[in-house]
Amino acid sequence: MRRWITLAVGVVLVLVGAVWVLQGIGVITGSFMTGQKLWFLIGLAAFLVGVVLVAANVTRRKPTS
Repeated sequence: MRRWITLAVGVVLVLVGAVWVLQGIGVITGSFMTGQKLWFLIGLAAFLVGVVLVAANVTRRKPTS
């Protein structure tokens, strides 16, 4: 069960991080985050943490019972 939670958190962080990066660099407009370097950096950090969680989850072997 913990494996699915880690995977779900990783996917959410990747998606949210990508949106924040795109807002931070001004690709997605209409928000107070648009064009703000801070949101680019926060998004990049969230995206990278999400990628690490997903990659660790995908490469982890299933426990043998």
